[in-house]
Amino acid sequence: MRIYLIILVLALAFSCKTETPINKPNINTNTTSKSPSATIPIYGYEVINTYKHDAKAFTQGLVFHEGALYESTGQYESSTLRKVELETGKVLQKYDLPRNVFGEGLTILNGKIYQISWREGLAWQYNLEDFKLIKEFQYAGEGWGLTNDGKNLLMSDGTHIIRVINPENFETIRTIRIFRENNLPLMQINELEWVKGEIWANVWQDSMVARINPENGKILGWIDFSPMTKEEVKEPGNDVLNGIAYDEKTDRIFVTGKLWKKLFEIKVKAK
Repeated sequence: MRIYLIILVLALAFSCKTETPINKPNINTNTTSKSPSATIPIYGYEVINTYKHDAKAFTQGLVFHEGALYESTGQYESSTLRKVELETGKVLQKYDLPRNVFGEGLTILNGKIYQISWREGLAWQYNLEDFKLIKEFQYAGEGWGLTNDGKNLLMSDGTHIIRVINPENFETIRTIRIFRENNLPLMQINELEWVKGEIWANVWQDSMVARINPENGKILGWIDFSPMTKEEVKEPGNDVLNGIAYDEKTDRIFVTGKLWKKLFEIKVKAK
């Protein structure tokens, strides 16, 4: 009997040590840079040029089009749509949103500007040349980031879901669900940009940008902007990294942040 009890105790102890751990809930959604998978590439960057950026611009959406930047800024009572001169950061054209609206993502498709709001459930279509309002749309849920694939709009809403949207009526055509390497949802997807057939996505309060396959939502890689973010947030008043713009004609990429005094032209490279 004593021998049997000893064997039983040893068996239980061994089973406890070799038990597969259960993943904890993804409570902190901003841990991308701490636990990337070795099977998904992580890229660095090289700064090619540095430009001035309006330190009062709470950047929510950023687009490069025909030699100029177009920017959507947030905050209640001060949200705007603006056209900005790249070389100087000078605001060339500006449209003020209603004071009770918080501006969010921005994109340009077929000669029209599209802009969304945060919690107001409103989106707008403007004339590219004079910012004249053409249409106003309504949608359910929040609006965070906005881009397009050349045909449809793609919108993030603060969750792990990206909506593919009809630009004519703002109705959702389908959804793309994005998951981290550990199969947990990639929450707080923010500003978006379409780059060479991929969706590039800022993650709110993170220094990593996800490169996403638009067909299946798989993460193709990460771009680590932590050195830039660490340096920029030292500046008084600077907020988080947010803002990606791609110049397709010259293959240039621009990034900035909310209330940052600088905008960077960067080149992605292997770490």
